[in-house]
Amino acid sequence: MENYKNISGDTLIELGYRPGKWFKEAIEYINENQLTAEAMNEYLLPYVSQPVIPLNEAGVPFSVNIRAEEEVEISNVESVIASMKEIVKTPTVVGGAIMPDACPTGPIGTIPVGGVVVTKNAIHPGMHSADICCSVLLTDFGKVNPQDVLDAAHSVTHFGPGGRDRNTQFRFPSDLLEAFEQNAFLKDQQMIAAARSHLGTQGDGNHFLFVGISKATGNTMMITHHGSRGVGARLYDKGMKIAERFRKEISPDTLKQNAWIPFETEEGQTYWDALQVIRSWTKANHEVIHNATAEKLGVEVQNRFWNEHNFVFKKGDLFYHAKGATPLDAAFMPDITGPRLIPLNMSEPVLIVEGETTDSNLGFAPHGAGRNLSRTQHRKSKGEQTIESIFAEETAGLDVRFFSKEIDITELPSAYKNATTVRNQMNEFGLGTVIDEVMPYGCIMAGDWEKNAPWKQKRRRKLEQRQNEQIK
Repeated sequence: MENYKNISGDTLIELGYRPGKWFKEAIEYINENQLTAEAMNEYLLPYVSQPVIPLNEAGVPFSVNIRAEEEVEISNVESVIASMKEIVKTPTVVGGAIMPDACPTGPIGTIPVGGVVVTKNAIHPGMHSADICCSVLLTDFGKVNPQDVLDAAHSVTHFGPGGRDRNTQFRFPSDLLEAFEQNAFLKDQQMIAAARSHLGTQGDGNHFLFVGISKATGNTMMITHHGSRGVGARLYDKGMKIAERFRKEISPDTLKQNAWIPFETEEGQTYWDALQVIRSWTKANHEVIHNATAEKLGVEVQNRFWNEHNFVFKKGDLFYHAKGATPLDAAFMPDITGPRLIPLNMSEPVLIVEGETTDSNLGFAPHGAGRNLSRTQHRKSKGEQTIESIFAEETAGLDVRFFSKEIDITELPSAYKNATTVRNQMNEFGLGTVIDEVMPYGCIMAGDWEKNAPWKQKRRRKLEQRQNEQIK
């Protein structure tokens, strides 16, 4: 039997093998050992390429639980539907849904906010995005003055970039530390350092701390909204790199943002476990702020419940990727403690809801009121109005604070979809029943922290120095 020698990459391609990093090592081994055809085939068995999985050009059906009611909403809804039509061509996808607060988040084919995508035996990191487990937690403080709650919370929370310094960090729970150290995706020191310093921080953007009064009981309630911060962002980056490796190998026609990690692989199992650890960390991230607020007030917590709205939920071999969608189905929440929370905007109540799973909602409700306009478009829509006048008009009667002390008009009520429209369409499409409302007293958000960011202050100082030198 003829022995192989002086083979090249072209030889392996002619034999039906798909090019990869392993080519160089394999070619050297085969040539050095002058393998027979039988021995070579046996040696190359682990490298046999799986058939490329084509796109499902016909797509799969998805439900549309949204309707444009104003002209400004038309292009928004059209973009969201166009994106979903591309997403459902992904080979792993078996279903999907769009919520009434949906809005596009990237190029066509990117899961929108307010989107739910169901896949079989596949986790798509791009469909939960970098803000893994963005979530809301409510604490009922009883008959406490809402201003006292907001003041106490303001003194313990943290908004903006980065984490807490060593003097203000919360204790990192030992069971969580152990979970990080046992997971291949989470055990590096940079990840653990971020987990320590970002515990008890809320970030920026649309994240908030809201205080209001229960319409049903008159009790003062606090709701926080934020995700997994730098910890989740790091896991997302790692997940996307793994998913891209699989995409190139098994489905190169799939859009990069929709790459997936097969659940049955070691990477898939480990990534799923990492997501659960991040979920636990994020819940703790909320709880330390709420507990510190209760301690500052010297009051007992009456009740507490939470839910994520940016996560991957598993039911059998199906994975429900919810990008800004609130889980109604109890099967999605192993630690369910009560109804779900749907915030709208700082001038509207936080809705407390419950509901049933239907064919059209897939077990989900909206997560709030998305945007019809980008932040830049919203700023332009205000014309010559001053920031101060916009703020005064839209927050009248509310105690609204920005942690950076700089107003961010792109987080004021007019930046978001009409709350009444979202509520009406929740009823129309069977997306949960409101059982209570937390009427707004006030809230805290990061604000325009970039306005006085350290690098901008440094730039301004240099400019002032040059101007002074020129005057001299």
